[in-house]
Amino acid sequence: MSEQKNPLRSKAEKIAADNAAKTPHRDNLSPEETASLLHELQVHQIELEIQNEELRTIQQKLQAEQERYEDLYDLAPVGYVTLSKEGLILEANLRAASLFGVTRNHLIGRPLTQFIWKEDQDNYYMCRRKEHPSSETQSCTLRIVRNEGEVFWAQLVIMSNQDHQYRAVLYDVTEDKKQKEIIAIAQREWTDAFDGIEDGVMLHDRDYNLIRVNKAYKDLSGAQKFKDIIGKPYYQVFPKLDAPMHTCEESFRSGKGEEEQFALEDGRIFKSRTYPVYDNEGEYSFSIHIFENITEEIKSKQLLHESEEKFRTITTTAQDAILIMNDEGLITYWNEAAENIFGYTKEEAIGNALHPLLAPERFHEAHHKGFSHFIHTGEGPAIGKTLELRALKKDGTEFPIELSLSANMREGKWEAIGIIRDISQRKKDEAGLKMFRALIDHSSDAIEVLDPATFQYIDVNETACRALGYTRDELLSMNVREIDLEISDLQLQQLTEVLNDKGSSIFESAHRRKDGSTFPVEISISSVKSDKEYNVSVVRDITERKQAEASLYRSNRALKTLSAGNMALVCSQSENELLKSVTDVIVKEGGYSLAVVDYALDNPEKTITPMTWSGLEKEHNWIKELSWSETAANQMPVSKAIRSATTQVTRNIAAENEYILWRDAAIANGYAASIALPLMDGDKVFGALNIYSSEANAFKEEEEEEEVRLLEELANDLSYGIISLRKRIEHDQHTAILRQSMEQSIETIAATVEARDPYTAGHQNRVSVLATAIARKMNLSDTQVQGIHFASIIHDLGKIHVPAEILSKPGKLTPIEFMLIQSHPQEGYDILKDVQFPWPIADIILQHHEKIDGSGYPQGLKGDQILLEAKIICVADIVEAMSSHRPYRAALGVEAALNEIKQGRGTLYDAAVADACVELFEEKQFDFV
Repeated sequence: MSEQKNPLRSKAEKIAADNAAKTPHRDNLSPEETASLLHELQVHQIELEIQNEELRTIQQKLQAEQERYEDLYDLAPVGYVTLSKEGLILEANLRAASLFGVTRNHLIGRPLTQFIWKEDQDNYYMCRRKEHPSSETQSCTLRIVRNEGEVFWAQLVIMSNQDHQYRAVLYDVTEDKKQKEIIAIAQREWTDAFDGIEDGVMLHDRDYNLIRVNKAYKDLSGAQKFKDIIGKPYYQVFPKLDAPMHTCEESFRSGKGEEEQFALEDGRIFKSRTYPVYDNEGEYSFSIHIFENITEEIKSKQLLHESEEKFRTITTTAQDAILIMNDEGLITYWNEAAENIFGYTKEEAIGNALHPLLAPERFHEAHHKGFSHFIHTGEGPAIGKTLELRALKKDGTEFPIELSLSANMREGKWEAIGIIRDISQRKKDEAGLKMFRALIDHSSDAIEVLDPATFQYIDVNETACRALGYTRDELLSMNVREIDLEISDLQLQQLTEVLNDKGSSIFESAHRRKDGSTFPVEISISSVKSDKEYNVSVVRDITERKQAEASLYRSNRALKTLSAGNMALVCSQSENELLKSVTDVIVKEGGYSLAVVDYALDNPEKTITPMTWSGLEKEHNWIKELSWSETAANQMPVSKAIRSATTQVTRNIAAENEYILWRDAAIANGYAASIALPLMDGDKVFGALNIYSSEANAFKEEEEEEEVRLLEELANDLSYGIISLRKRIEHDQHTAILRQSMEQSIETIAATVEARDPYTAGHQNRVSVLATAIARKMNLSDTQVQGIHFASIIHDLGKIHVPAEILSKPGKLTPIEFMLIQSHPQEGYDILKDVQFPWPIADIILQHHEKIDGSGYPQGLKGDQILLEAKIICVADIVEAMSSHRPYRAALGVEAALNEIKQGRGTLYDAAVADACVELFEEKQFDFV
């Protein structure tokens, strides 16, 4: 223990010393007294220890209470804060810190106003005014802003103490605030709903004084404000009576709602319903009165009564059957028209089941399925619709009817009301009309019915709709002027005069489709009188005819040009004369606007030189200084024609963007389309023939290919003429003699072969004719056609080495004999392989029995390994052989031969060749003579 004693110890020692002075010395005590004293001391010490233990227990309880108090203080559901007189927070519990959104340490020393919404701080200052007595508490509701910015409503209770401090209690009343707002909203909604009731409603007490009324009642009373009538007896307000309504007293006595009806002087009629209201203890609280204006209802009942009278009159005089079926399926009403239509009297019909009586048996099951649903819901597949059905007369005759069915609720049960019309005659008329309509709609021409006064469409057939791209309804809302591009009001007037005079007219025009496209038509219109006058037009699309006419015109023009050009070729003695003659022919005879012949020079600049032209009075700047070099700027379609060796067609010069300089100059001279045709010496282009037309979209390759082909033929002939003139006439004559000699030699060889085989006399010649026709059908070149002609004439040359008796044997050949026959292509090849022809004659003869699947002979070639010429002769050979007589069989005929070609198409025989052959016969373009 420390030397320095604590004050309590010192005080205890002093008391002990004083007591010792007063107490006899122990040396003077007897043993008994000493023992007694020791006992007392021990007892006293024990008492002290007990007291100390109790003190410790009490101290522990106080400590526990202190801790519990602090827990209660910190964890209280409300916030506690102690404020200085300046409003600084001196102390706060944990709940307060939580409400403010900070830790307790961060609260101490901060002003409370720091957490109060700025607009609510005045309320806070009013709560803690100094003049308030310390015992008086002040309360206010304000908004608190948490540290994180969240705002909530709080109830603040403040009380000052003697130390000039404030104790404040903080309650979170956000939910209370919300509940009060909800209650206020509900109150407003109830008031709005109460005022929204259309009927007048008022509440009165036992003395009949008004407690509350809705807006409708106030309006009925004529008062301007609610306060003007609240508290007054209702019978002095509305309805104005001398005393309360008798239903009020009656409801007091019965405790139930009562009802009565009354009328005002202005004619309005009201129904009043009175209900007493009692509290939980059964004591009367107030009465409710509802005033419903039933003026219209009363009038409706009167009108209903009147309508029922009219209904009886109508149903009696109606031409249609009117009947009613109840929820049991029985007839409850049957008018006179029903008697006439069905043959049953009213007595026979009423009370009987409707469907067994009037409907054919095949419909009974469907009725039973739907009737149960109808009697419970008033609904069914026929309710609210007009249907066409079949019905039975009393004599069993079945006939068509039109049924209009509706449902009606009577005394809580559904009944069906049917209006039935006999449509037998209408069906006959409709059948005839339907047949007529079908004939009209299937017409290949458009048929239109027009109003003769306005030329509005009254009716059109399906062909008209398809042709114009409109629906029938769309056309029926339109006028002829909206479709016909070439007709004016004056022309319509003139057409009307013609129809009135002659009754009909035929003319051509142009119609516009819905998509904006146009097409030419021929219109045949007649004036027809039925129930009134109509104009009936038959409109025929003549696009194909017009195209054919245009095609024929262009083809004739080109053919005329070609014919005249060839005449110029024959007559011209020099190259310049030839060029000028041909360009003159193109312009004068062909009707083209301009014709120019250009020569292409093979110089570094690749210059194009105009040699001559017709149709242009003087040279224009765009026909000189031209080049066929791909990089040169001075380009025209002729440049590309020379460069590519292909025909260049410009159908619409105005839309051309490739040759700008040439385009503008050409348009200025009135040229709308052009064609540039290369002039060739073999594979080499030495110039071009340029032809211009004033018609846009001329030289159509797709539709007018004949014109282009003929002009290309003219260019080829011109090329030939130029080259011919250049090579001199003697060379041409020498060439002709050689060709004629070769042809005669080949024909001699063919005759020699056929002389050994009298049964196949003419076979090679007929094969040649058919093979040549197939080649031309396939648009092969003249050179190829000529080669096929010569090869097919001698295709069986190898049969020279086959014994004549085998060739003419009437029976079946032996295998060895057949092998000899199959050797003739190889024998023919061996004979001709060293002969120089312009065509591969020897190879064609070698391959003319090969099949594209490899099944032929002698080499078993396939597909493209076989020459096209050989494929053509193979097909021609098969057709001719099967069509003609042979020693071992009679002719099978052309049809059998074509069937063979069709069956082998693509497998044995080339598809294109087979198709060309079959088309020649089927289109009657060829026949063996």
